[in-house]
Amino acid sequence: MKSKICGISDSKTLKYLIEHPNPPQYIGFIVNYTKSKRFVEHNQLKELLKIDKNNSKYVAVLVRPNENILEEIKSLPFDYYQIYDCTPKEIRFITEKYNRKIIVALTIKDQNDVVKYMDYNECADIILFDSKGYEKSMSFDHQLIKNLKINKELMLAGNIQIKDNLENYKKIADIIDISGGLETSGLKDISKINFFLKKIKQINDEA
Repeated sequence: MKSKICGISDSKTLKYLIEHPNPPQYIGFIVNYTKSKRFVEHNQLKELLKIDKNNSKYVAVLVRPNENILEEIKSLPFDYYQIYDCTPKEIRFITEKYNRKIIVALTIKDQNDVVKYMDYNECADIILFDSKGYEKSMSFDHQLIKNLKINKELMLAGNIQIKDNLENYKKIADIIDISGGLETSGLKDISKINFFLKKIKQINDEA
């Protein structure tokens, strides 16, 4: 099981992740969703991304991005664009123009939302199932996707906490995506990050 830590907005936390003995495979930055307290303003983002990612992949989290923001970030060293609220046609256009791998993010309330992945299967490298409510770290019923058989890597988000039985997520998803669960009083907590990354390594070692 791989991990993604999302909502990074300061250099101290970013360096800690990258230099960790068991770094996350993916590190996410909130690029254009200003309602999120984890939103990173463009000049600050440029400075952050000068930090060498080593073996991790940098992910731009984008909610219905317009051409202005896509042009603004096209020279930044993102490996993936994680995109919410775009049609398959719009995503294909972004892929062709900007040559990035794509994480298609679907927000889930019920089974009707789950089956939408079929529309995106051809234009996604990874499919992310997230809860409604973006920045609010809400939950959804993970049983809805438990038996999905898709030919892409499946990423799972939505109010994942470090006290959860993380082994259970391994049965559902290839990658777990955590953000608020690694925070104390709204800020990333190094001790929680360390616990989480060590736990993921332990689960993988036992497999």
